[in-house]
Amino acid sequence: MSKPDKNTLRLIFPQWQGGDNPPYYLGSRLLAWLAPPSHGPVEEVPVDAPTDTPLPLENDMRGRSVLVKQIKAAQAIIARHQPRSIAVLGGDCLVSLAPFAWLAEQYGDKLGVLWIDTHPDVQTPEQYKNAHAHVLGALMGHGDPDLTNAVKQPIAAKNVMIAGIHDPLPYEARFIAEHGIRTCSPQQVREGAQPVMQWLNDSGIEVLAIHLDLDVLDPHNFRSLLFAKPGRGKHDFGDVAEGKLNIPDVLKLVGEVMTEKQVVGMTIAEHMPWDALNLQQMMQQLPLLGA
Repeated sequence: MSKPDKNTLRLIFPQWQGGDNPPYYLGSRLLAWLAPPSHGPVEEVPVDAPTDTPLPLENDMRGRSVLVKQIKAAQAIIARHQPRSIAVLGGDCLVSLAPFAWLAEQYGDKLGVLWIDTHPDVQTPEQYKNAHAHVLGALMGHGDPDLTNAVKQPIAAKNVMIAGIHDPLPYEARFIAEHGIRTCSPQQVREGAQPVMQWLNDSGIEVLAIHLDLDVLDPHNFRSLLFAKPGRGKHDFGDVAEGKLNIPDVLKLVGEVMTEKQVVGMTIAEHMPWDALNLQQMMQQLPLLGA
């Protein structure tokens, strides 16, 4: 029902600047290597490899100019292919902005967005300077103009479901409540995701775009996550919510929604391959291999 075909564009998008986290560049490239062969076109959005130069803070958004450039590059690639479905291998969560905005233009109110994430990504530069936390809000038409300008057809709140979320920050909780966005807790996901299935029935949507932030996974069981950083301290990440699901939980959820709706968008984001990164850095210092 939702298998990739020749009309599915696979977009490799190693963007790291949205989270100001250089390892996401390697994370995206490893996803591209690990993924099954594509049945359709494959394109890579041009993204500069990380350097030691810090990203500038530009009008309250870190790396604003390069992010806008990359959004436009992704839009141009998508417009050239005119795909009916898109699979995205990121990179930080902002990689979903241009692809999901395109799908919203194509499918209108028939498109639903299932945001599988511990965090809702509805903040603005006023709350947080890194744009990967702004993307779902921007897709709904809220937030910084440099992001919302990329969204010609904002996605209605009734067409959005956030699954795996828990303990949102105060601003995030207010945004969710004020816009009436439906949510499904990790425990509810494990128990059959009834809120998600009810949303599918109530919303009137016909097709789905699924955003999977790997941060929704439990860092004790899946180690290629920001929160699984080796040697981390308990409070190193500002005490924000950390994932509570496992891979079988996510696969069961996706499998269940696929029995009800066609999937036309699929993003995997925020792959943080700590072991590969540390091994890469070690090899750079070994004789006959490194500089």
